[in-house]
Amino acid sequence: MLLGVNIDHIAVLREARKINDPNPIDALGICKLSGADQITIHLREDRRHIHDNDAKIIIEQSSLPVNLECAIDDDIIDIVCKLKPARATLVPEKREEVTTEGGLDLDSNFKRIKKAVKKLHENEIEVSLFIDPDKKMIELSSKLEVEWIELHTGAFANIYAMLNSSLKYTHHSIKNLEIPRNELQSLLKESIKNIKKSAKIAKKLELKVAAGHGLNYQNVTEISSIKNIEELNIGQSIIARSVFTGLRQAIIQMKELI
Repeated sequence: MLLGVNIDHIAVLREARKINDPNPIDALGICKLSGADQITIHLREDRRHIHDNDAKIIIEQSSLPVNLECAIDDDIIDIVCKLKPARATLVPEKREEVTTEGGLDLDSNFKRIKKAVKKLHENEIEVSLFIDPDKKMIELSSKLEVEWIELHTGAFANIYAMLNSSLKYTHHSIKNLEIPRNELQSLLKESIKNIKKSAKIAKKLELKVAAGHGLNYQNVTEISSIKNIEELNIGQSIIARSVFTGLRQAIIQMKELI
């Protein structure tokens, strides 16, 4: 199982004080030495954490492949084509959200996404689509001729947290704050089953399958054990643990789990 370490949250800490420390570039060598397989960053339209210059330097200096998450906005796609990461993962963005809260709507945005995919491919950048584990979205991904999909695991992660912690409300799509425990257990099983089914469909369509969002040290083995998933992209939980253990140990511990 491949591990992409998302280093956005190092930049989040930096932006809290608007200074130059901690610098996400300093994480590159540690990630490689600790067994990471990929560096993942998200160049958001609002530049709330990773900036253009961060992305440029990370792509130029990383000895690991860089997966650059981005919106389908034309201006952002132009920047990505100039930066030339190994992979671009197209994601939806809402400026008011704390983090990406769902997969791309490929149906409504098919023509725009097709245009972005074409341009990225012309610049020799492989493409992944961040989508919900949904049969229709997977079939549309295949029609868009991308190399990868990344299954959004947010719903699974939030149900897991509600079952295994004191959290009662963790996701915008879960409105009932008092869901009975037996119902949560059924929802969790259904969520895992859906991810497994989606990964299998994608594999049959010759799509490479990644997964990510909300994965942490408690829930990750539920997803890493799914046969057709090749890669996990994990950020917040690794960076959070690194505050106490150091980044190297945090990555090693995650690699051991997956």
